[in-house]
Amino acid sequence: MRNYHIFHIDTFTDQAFSGNPAGVVPNAEGLTSSEMQQIANEMNLSETAFLFSSKLDQSDYQIKFFTPFCEVDFCGHATLAAAWVIAQKFDLKSSSAVVTFATNVGSVPVEIKQKEDHLLMIMTQVEPKVKQVDIENDHLASMLGVTVTDFDLQLPIKLAYTGNWHLVVPMKNQASIDQASPLFEDLKMWNKDFGIVTNHLFTRHTNDHNVDIYTRDFAPAVGVNEDPVTGSANGALIGYLYMEGQLRESKQYRIIQGNSMNRPGTVLATITKRAGHIQVKVGGSAVTTIKGMITL
Repeated sequence: MRNYHIFHIDTFTDQAFSGNPAGVVPNAEGLTSSEMQQIANEMNLSETAFLFSSKLDQSDYQIKFFTPFCEVDFCGHATLAAAWVIAQKFDLKSSSAVVTFATNVGSVPVEIKQKEDHLLMIMTQVEPKVKQVDIENDHLASMLGVTVTDFDLQLPIKLAYTGNWHLVVPMKNQASIDQASPLFEDLKMWNKDFGIVTNHLFTRHTNDHNVDIYTRDFAPAVGVNEDPVTGSANGALIGYLYMEGQLRESKQYRIIQGNSMNRPGTVLATITKRAGHIQVKVGGSAVTTIKGMITL
């Protein structure tokens, strides 16, 4: 029999049982893809991260991500969860450190630093990009369980990317997002046709003046009907909003997600442009809720 350490980490929060939970297997050498898929299915979280020794000089670890349904190329909250586990292992509490992960979409460095009474992990995602998507608004509204009048048509509905393709959907207000009740099977089939990993509803018209953006995220194509707090989708959203002229460089934006699932979390995001390249940073804290051993 083989034993592997496994962790259940709540991310984008400093409170247990909130934010987005992820599984982390910190020493996954010897696991096959089939076994990783089985473990992710057993964990039954939106994603479980598996860490391996990296063969690349510029990376500290190779990381793979599995939903209960399939492998995905990148997952923001599971990357933070993995960084959190590493920080606890090496007691990275008094000074800044950077851990770099080799993902299927490229290198993702995560800065770990102390902020007040908790650690903050800040990942630099791969460069954002956007592209058009061909769909009628009434068809999309039907699949999302909203009305066309709920869309904020002052901004375009587009696909955005910082490791996965996300459909970013501008909504008029927080209430219009909260009432969404998707037709998950229809949305799943359409997402698969277009290679869309998640559908990310957002608004800048929130109920809290301390919140810059409010979001919800639906990912039926990868087996996750709703994701509580989504690191990759919010990073892609920040890139999209910057390219649409809606955000300023170097300002930190506070994104709230998970309220609809009673798992509120906070994403801290910034964007800069250097030498013609757009850089998105997404961060937050985390909490260990379960740690144990899995036996195969």
